[in-house]
Amino acid sequence: MDTSTSTIESLIGRDVVFDTAGPITYLGRFIRIEPDGFVLENADIRDRHEGHVSKEKYICDAKAQGIQPNRATIFVFRDAVISVSALDDVIGE
Repeated sequence: MDTSTSTIESLIGRDVVFDTAGPITYLGRFIRIEPDGFVLENADIRDRHEGHVSKEKYICDAKAQGIQPNRATIFVFRDAVISVSALDDVIGE
């Protein structure tokens, strides 16, 4: 992931979306940066192969209705992430 520390640090304490190159999307409250990854709490791990809603619709629904956590805390490896954004920055469908 090629992002400056000051940019990613500004997202700590906010609800975020971590996009990956694969089918997994992570949503949750971004609480900490570690050398090899990121920690989210009240997190939702979503495999786009499961369910009938597109990834973008799912994220927009999470923005509108709140994240539905399925993990109390999760560690996301830095190498898995291709982008990160604040959930508030998601533009709805």
